Amino acid sequence: MSLKVVVGSRSRSRSKEAMEILEKNGYILELNPFDRTMTEDELIERIKGASALVAGSDKVTKRVLEAGSPTLKIVAKQGVGYNTIDIEAAKELGIAVTITPGANSKSVADLTMGLILNAARNISGMDRAIRNNEWYRYTGCELNNKIIGIVGMGHIGGEVAKRAYAFGMKILAYDIYPRQDFIEKYNVTYVSLEKLFKQSDVITLHAPAIKATENMINRDSLNLMKSTAILVNAARGELINEEDLYEALKNKKIGFAALDVYKNEPLKNSKLTELENIVFTAHAGAYTKSAIIGAGVIASEEIVRVLSGEEPKFNVIK
Repeated sequence: MSLKVVVGSRSRSRSKEAMEILEKNGYILELNPFDRTMTEDELIERIKGASALVAGSDKVTKRVLEAGSPTLKIVAKQGVGYNTIDIEAAKELGIAVTITPGANSKSVADLTMGLILNAARNISGMDRAIRNNEWYRYTGCELNNKIIGIVGMGHIGGEVAKRAYAFGMKILAYDIYPRQDFIEKYNVTYVSLEKLFKQSDVITLHAPAIKATENMINRDSLNLMKSTAILVNAARGELINEEDLYEALKNKKIGFAALDVYKNEPLKNSKLTELENIVFTAHAGAYTKSAIIGAGVIASEEIVRVLSGEEPKFNVIK
């Protein structure tokens, strides 16, 4: 009897290479038929009798996991953020939850640098002006010799450090696990979070969304920052108190913000969109062909391992 694998990721975020791995192993694929994330009820309907789920931005709740039990053996997340998956419920039900570390690091780092450059030169502001038949040159700043503070020096934070170093930036970092190789090769200086906020010209977030990091950017931390500071978030929306950020930007407490992620996605009816000193992208950090292929292949390989009776390489459940 062939095993069923539900593929929650939508068509543009699943790769032919990843699907071929699953098909070659004889699995029956049930693909997300919508050009959007499936709802909880839609997932529940499809996951019954499934052996595995490839998860994109799906909210894999306890109800979803219970509907898949006892046949469901693994939820393979395409990406590294698993805050949309009920880990405790998965643990109770004996379901592995895997991630794809490193697969999208370069893509997210590239977008991060793009957001930083946009903020430094207000590219989006000039684009808007020209579309309105206006001719206005914003006075920007060079990145050379500016201080960048990287919060979280995992795979993505490390790739951002490499790119910032190439721009001639001075690099501060905050992480509970300092990386000696980055200290030696890229002159990274590890500091306290408070010192990073106070001294950085650019602050970029690459931390996971956990209880300790939720709303780490709030009124207090924003008040520590320079009035010219650029804040970038291509990690998780839960890291920022968006009300406090709105007040800080509106009152020029900081200079500019660039966001790729939000507490509620898609972002709708937000006061932030009323402001000129902010730019938005649509949680697109991992949306490159290379990242989609890489993450999909790793997720598929994890499914094959688990359904073959082997241990997964990147299980987040200990």
